[in-house]
Amino acid sequence: MDPLSQAALGAVAAQNSTRGKQLGIATIFGLLAGMSPDLDVFISSQSDPLLFLEYHRQFTHSLIFIPLGGFLCAFVLYFLVGRWQHVTFKKSFLYCTLGYATHGLLDACTSYGTQLFWPFSAVRVSWSNISIIDPIFTLPLIAFIVLTVTRKKVFYARAAFVWIFIYLGLGVIQRERAEMVGWELAQSRNHEPSRLEAKPAFGNLLVWKVIYEADSKYHVDGIRIGLDKTIYPGESIDKLAITRDFPWLNPNSQQAKDIERFRWFSDGFLTLSPEKPSRIIDARYSMLPNEVKGLWMIELSPTADFDEHVSYHHQTGEGRDKVNRLWDMILGR
Repeated sequence: MDPLSQAALGAVAAQNSTRGKQLGIATIFGLLAGMSPDLDVFISSQSDPLLFLEYHRQFTHSLIFIPLGGFLCAFVLYFLVGRWQHVTFKKSFLYCTLGYATHGLLDACTSYGTQLFWPFSAVRVSWSNISIIDPIFTLPLIAFIVLTVTRKKVFYARAAFVWIFIYLGLGVIQRERAEMVGWELAQSRNHEPSRLEAKPAFGNLLVWKVIYEADSKYHVDGIRIGLDKTIYPGESIDKLAITRDFPWLNPNSQQAKDIERFRWFSDGFLTLSPEKPSRIIDARYSMLPNEVKGLWMIELSPTADFDEHVSYHHQTGEGRDKVNRLWDMILGR
C-alpha cells in the first residue's frame, strides 16, 4: 500500500507492545520500520527496466525476512535515536520487528501481489480486500495514533487494531460479493470464465473492477456493491497471443523473455494496448473499473537487437474527468 498506510500500521503495532513514556519512541520506530521494506524500490537497473518488478515485494516483504529486517532497522535507529532516549536495544528490536512485520501482510491484502513465502515460493500472494490507496482505512488509524501519543493511553492503539480487522474483514466480504455478481454477469452473457477476479477501485470498498477470461478475451466491468448492486458495463479485449500479435518476434530473444517476466508479474492478464499495439499492458488495473487501459506496460520494438530489453512505461495524466467519473460511481450516480 501507500507509504502513509504502511507507516500508520507499523506505528499501531509498536504502540500495542508498550505503554506510558515509551509510546512516543515506539511510534517512531514502528512507523519507520513499517515503511522500510519498500526500500527495495532502489533495486533497479538502467539496462534492465523490469528488474525492479522482480525485486519489489520480494525478499524484503517475505515472512522469513521479518526478524532480520527488524534487526537492521533496530540497529540503525537505536544508534541514531534510541540510546539517547534511554531505550534498550531489546526494546528497539521489539518495536522495529513489530512494525516491519506489518508491511508484507498489508501489501498482501492488495491486488498487486506479494512474495510472502520467498525463497520457498515465487507465488505473489494477493487477497484483494483493500485498494493500494484508501483514505477511509488510513485516516482513522492516524487519528488513533495521535490520540495514543498525546493522551498516553494504549487503549486507542487497541481500538486502531479493532478498526484494522473490521475494515479488512469488510473488504473480504465485499470482494466475495463482487465476484458473485461477476459470475452472474458472465452467465447472463453465456460466458464460461476460465477465471474471474474482483479488485477494489481506488480509495474505496464500494466499487470493484471485475475481470474475467472467456473465449480468449478479457472482459471488464465496474460493479458497485452497497445495500444493492449497480453494474457499470465495461469493455472486452483479446487476450495476448504472441505469434499473432508479434509474428516477427524471435522466441529466444530478450524481448520474448521479458514478456514472460511481465506475464509472471501480471498473473497472466496480458493484452495489447488499445492505443498503441506495440505495447503490452497489464489488463488488471485501470483508473476506471470498467475500462481496459493499463496503468503500466512494456513496449516492444521490431528493430531491437537480439539481447535488447523491452522498455517499461506507466500511464500518467488520467485527468480530472476520470476522477470525477470514478467519484460518481462511488456515490452511486
